[in-house]
Amino acid sequence: TTYLRHLPKLVASGQVSMATIDAMVREVLATKIRMGLFERPFAELDKKDAVLNNPAHRAAAREAAQRSIVLLRNENKLLPLQRSLRKVALIGPLADSADDIKCPWTAEWSPSVTVLEALRAKLPEATVDFVRGGDMQRAYALPWDARSGKPAPTLMSEAEMQQELEKAVVAARNSELVILVLGERANMSGEAASSASLALGGNQMELLRAVVATGKPVVLVLLNGRPLDITWASSHVPSIVEAWFPGSEGGHAICDILFGDVNPGAKLPVSWPRSAGQSPTYYNHNHTQARETEAAFTSRYADQDSKPLYAFGHGLSYTTFAYSKLSLDRTQLKPDGQLKVTVEVENTGTRSGDEVVQLYLHQRAGSAVRPVRELKGFQRVTLAAGEKRQVEFTLGKAELQFWSPKGKAWVVETESFDVWVGGDSNASLHSEFSIKP
Repeated sequence: TTYLRHLPKLVASGQVSMATIDAMVREVLATKIRMGLFERPFAELDKKDAVLNNPAHRAAAREAAQRSIVLLRNENKLLPLQRSLRKVALIGPLADSADDIKCPWTAEWSPSVTVLEALRAKLPEATVDFVRGGDMQRAYALPWDARSGKPAPTLMSEAEMQQELEKAVVAARNSELVILVLGERANMSGEAASSASLALGGNQMELLRAVVATGKPVVLVLLNGRPLDITWASSHVPSIVEAWFPGSEGGHAICDILFGDVNPGAKLPVSWPRSAGQSPTYYNHNHTQARETEAAFTSRYADQDSKPLYAFGHGLSYTTFAYSKLSLDRTQLKPDGQLKVTVEVENTGTRSGDEVVQLYLHQRAGSAVRPVRELKGFQRVTLAAGEKRQVEFTLGKAELQFWSPKGKAWVVETESFDVWVGGDSNASLHSEFSIKP
């Protein structure tokens, strides 16, 4: 009600003009006119199935999910999986949840494909043994359910969760391979869903440890809206796939990644903390002392590694990439000038893949303390096996300026800069340049 309560008085006093209001609403009204909303103001629900099941829409949803799934870990090249598998254990309370594979605030009637449905479609000749294995929460329902008018989820008792865990262990032992689908329900993220802990909820951690203890190969698939505490998994589970909430075609997209029909190429848009106590953790923090770039730096945390579990920009592929020949077309420029940065990227593996080439800058000194690194450019490129490509970035005022608290203005300062290019925020291929008056 802010506008209703205050705008009439502001217009009457001359503090806000009608021209300003017209400018603010013009784009919204124009969009509504283009969409025909004044002629057809109500949704045509009888057409919703045709829209939501439009093959082009479903294909776009599947591709969007494929391109956003991040491969966090893949020891001994467990992934991609072979279609020759004949007995797979699919375990986890999220493995067959159509609601939770989407996200909070999504179309209620949008049909969704679960991991179980997609896996059975991918392996029609195999036996897929599905076991929930437990529950997400132990003794409470999140308030989001009550506010939305939805019934709170039925929670398992401790005894029921123990029975499910035992079933999961039996299924794992009788399988060739285990796919664990863990994480968060959709309503555990989004509005009014902050959490004091990043731990896997309910009995999921017990389930994870018990399944790993069977000695079977394990692939962990995460459905979640925030980084979770997977520090134990990162040293005990061979392959970890971060799927976020992948949407209506999420099950298919996940299985496309798991079986190598699509080569993962996405990168983390966050630094992944080791624990809740490490939050907030972010790659572009201010430089506090010279030693913090050293491996033995402990001034931030004495009881754990100060670096995140997975760096900002991290993401693996089923192929490998090498960076070389970092070149700047000049090493000095004026504040209003530009320079070009080029780097050679080579697919050194045996299959085609996507790499997100990332460029980071650091201003060594200035009128304010500057971050240790800042992402200033990125390009997603597709390279065939053995292919090399020169990737080019242009650095100018938009990339070099920052808001100076001293001058209360955007400034490009005459200082020295470091530039790194690579596959994540730990990129080591380095050069430097300076801005002169």
